[in-house]
Amino acid sequence: MVSEPIPVTRDVDHGTAKLMPDVDRERAWLLTVDGAPQSYVDLDEPMHLEFEYARRLGYVLDVVAEPGRALDVLHLGGGALTLPRYVAATRPGSRQDVVEADRGLLELVAEHLPLPEGARVAPHAADAREWLENAAGDSADVIVADVFGGSRVPAHLTSVAYVRQAARVLRGRGVYLANLPDAAPFDFLRSQLATLATAFEELVLIAEPGVLRGRRFGNAVLVAGHEPVDVAALARLTAADAFPARVEHGAALREFIGDARAVRDEDAVPSPEPPDGAFGIG
Repeated sequence: MVSEPIPVTRDVDHGTAKLMPDVDRERAWLLTVDGAPQSYVDLDEPMHLEFEYARRLGYVLDVVAEPGRALDVLHLGGGALTLPRYVAATRPGSRQDVVEADRGLLELVAEHLPLPEGARVAPHAADAREWLENAAGDSADVIVADVFGGSRVPAHLTSVAYVRQAARVLRGRGVYLANLPDAAPFDFLRSQLATLATAFEELVLIAEPGVLRGRRFGNAVLVAGHEPVDVAALARLTAADAFPARVEHGAALREFIGDARAVRDEDAVPSPEPPDGAFGIG
């Protein structure tokens, strides 16, 4: 008789992590840190992305290159390695580095949620910006930034100096992706778009319509690069999602950015504190 999986709770470097089994999926787990949902992983189906923002990041990863082509991907922020598992499944042979500041969290995930055999994923316990500043130039096809200190993006990952390091590490056709939270009037999100515009010519914003209309706090996915991404394909994928999203670019996005100013290191602040219950477990 197979025993039922049981929750795992452990104090890690930056809080209390909990792994909770999903009663509806046999080998699926939700990771929370200090009660805030961080990652969801199905060990049997690594292409299953439970969180809306993760699916939107996945859609971008699907269209940045021809299907199945291996990529060199740098993940800033590790969680339960959801997106590295997705890339390993959809783009076999990809080389991936995962930078996570919380060594204890990496050890917990390695112990209870092991990576698939043959996945070329190398986790590193380090600060995301320090790693980026020491990384080789022109070494990544994609950078995925999904870094949270608690429920907020750290200030030192929001500035022009940080964005310039990301642009240096990316190859010419490379793409930078970021998961950022905000709500109307979008001071943080608009400033982040203005900051990315100092290093990248092409910008795309993906978000749920209710968030963009100012109805609620939520995640937005930002895409930046030197060459256009396939916006039409992205729009089709996000529109067909169980929770459809809008894809903004070009003139509409410039209007959204408005007079927002790029962020200098000395002015940088973390992303706004989410309201109670914004990312609660229901």
